[in-house]
Amino acid sequence: MADNKQPNLNGAYYGPAIPPAEPPRRYRPDRSRRSCFCCLFSVFWKILLALIVLVVIAGVIFYLVVQPRIFKFYVNEAEITKFDYNSNTTQLRYNMVLNFTAHNPNKKLSIYYDKVLAEAFFMDTQFATSDVITFMNSFRQYKKQTNAMTGVFSGEQNTFLDYSRYSQISDDKNSRSFDIYVKLYFRMRFRLGDVITRTYRPKVKCDLKVPFVNGTNAFTFFTPTKCDIDF
Repeated sequence: MADNKQPNLNGAYYGPAIPPAEPPRRYRPDRSRRSCFCCLFSVFWKILLALIVLVVIAGVIFYLVVQPRIFKFYVNEAEITKFDYNSNTTQLRYNMVLNFTAHNPNKKLSIYYDKVLAEAFFMDTQFATSDVITFMNSFRQYKKQTNAMTGVFSGEQNTFLDYSRYSQISDDKNSRSFDIYVKLYFRMRFRLGDVITRTYRPKVKCDLKVPFVNGTNAFTFFTPTKCDIDF
């Protein structure tokens, strides 16, 4: 009977084979978080877009229902009774009266005239101011209503006028008419039902030919003038 012999091992034996090491895992961002963020961002923009559309629709409906319109402003009467300049003292003495009318064309809005300040200019030189409306005589103008205002420019002021300007005064007196530019600054509010808006500050500009009235020409004619409104 053959002997069972252990096979002869040639070389050193180092134990069982070691499996190769696994490569390091790469970090992968959580796709679920990114997807959630994208969903929230999309929802936010959809809500914002919906709000913008609603505001636009509400504005269109308000305009169609209320039909807001800018007030209208006129100078109906005007006259200058004094406009004297002393070139030695640079003193200008003046007296001018302007009668205005303001018309509210709106059917649903009334207007509060809180303050109106007028500035008068002769050849681009301001020579007078007038408080047409103050808190003492401020008023509410109802729908489709017309109201009168008066600006009185009277006094004296030291104002330098070059030769071309003060010589024009004599020419205007001879022609019985002065070219006067008037700028008015308004503070007003609008009312719809029980709701009153914030204060608006429109500017009104009037280019006028104001008659010069003295003892020799008591009868003068002024052309009513519509003013430009910068709202």
